[in-house]
Amino acid sequence: MRSALPKAAHMLAGRPMLAHLLASAGEVFDRIVVVIGPGMESLAAMAAPHPVVVQRERLGTAHAALQAAGQFGDGGVAVLYADNPLITPATMRRLLAARRADGLALLAMRPADPGRYGRIVLDGEGAVAAIVEYADADATQRAIGLCNAGVMAAAAADMARWLGMVKNDNAKGEFYLTDLVALARADGRRVDAIEAPEAELRGINSRAELAVAEAEIQTRLRAAAMEAGVTMTDPASVHLAADTVLGRDVVLGPNIVFGPGVTIADGVEIRAFCHLEGCIIGPGCIIGPFARLRPGTVLGGNAHVGNFVELKAAILGDGAKANHLTYLGDAEIGAAANIGAGTITCNYDGINKHRTVIGARAFIGSDTALVAPVRVGEGAITAAGSVITEDVPADALAIARGRQSIKPGRAAVLRAALAKAKGKS
Repeated sequence: MRSALPKAAHMLAGRPMLAHLLASAGEVFDRIVVVIGPGMESLAAMAAPHPVVVQRERLGTAHAALQAAGQFGDGGVAVLYADNPLITPATMRRLLAARRADGLALLAMRPADPGRYGRIVLDGEGAVAAIVEYADADATQRAIGLCNAGVMAAAAADMARWLGMVKNDNAKGEFYLTDLVALARADGRRVDAIEAPEAELRGINSRAELAVAEAEIQTRLRAAAMEAGVTMTDPASVHLAADTVLGRDVVLGPNIVFGPGVTIADGVEIRAFCHLEGCIIGPGCIIGPFARLRPGTVLGGNAHVGNFVELKAAILGDGAKANHLTYLGDAEIGAAANIGAGTITCNYDGINKHRTVIGARAFIGSDTALVAPVRVGEGAITAAGSVITEDVPADALAIARGRQSIKPGRAAVLRAALAKAKGKS
């Protein structure tokens, strides 16, 4: 990946690769053990609350799996890879169901371009006879379309024993998980290949492959959302996070980005070019176009947030409106309040954040600057262009701007003076 991050920490749909695999595996397996390399404390944190085992020496895939053998317990064991994060729970269940009581099962695919994948050779009964690495395959074997995806499952005792028997007598001097096929066959056990789509099983080893996986997971997420009752006018331009929650009859315009932690209630319309992250949107709201909702934002029912409005840690009550060119940060806006165009909450003094509270049905005039901490009472009005530095009582009118002064004829005199000064410069 050419990155300071461990590969499994790279993000897909707002979630690390490892987290995707753990979420899917958690629906299938009773216990999960994560094997990581040394110095990967960030992955250990992501793996919590699952136990973590460290592979101190990088000696191959079979060696990595062997590090967890002490925690196999009874029953079946599957070995999965964090850089194969898109395997679905359904495919994992098929793998476990297909495993014979004393046999070995593995996942296989037929990629459009088999490339340098290991080829799976079947015997006359349709069982796996061997996995032949590309470098060792002859022309006939390279023509095989069935390829190894690396994932294997067996009984715990057999898995531990076979892992301990793997040798490293190969060009790289590593212990390969694929050698379990030959060991199982030598024991007279059957090895079955369970086919799954390439989209689930392709590995991620580069930024380009990460982008391909992102496209795949976005396709899945959009399809699931539309199946659940969401309308997307241009699905390909909507970017969802893995944890995005969308209610029924939500309408999404084009070019919308959801970061992690967004929950949208029923009947919400989000118009084009909006960005939402860490926010909760109540029923019937209208958002955008060109709105940004940052973490901590909560909108009550039927609230409106319009074009070029940014909210951060802001709560808008039912029916509140902020329709134009506004920043509301660290603010609480009461029900049915109206926020005029160009309004900002001055919430940061360079050291601390301060809160603005605006009461229900208040009317904030255009181009108002609310210097927090400050409160505007219910039903109060602030005049356009005001800088509000003191609390405004309920139902009061606050005017905080310089008085306009008119000087007849002075514009012409000023222009002449300016022109004269420019000529001398």
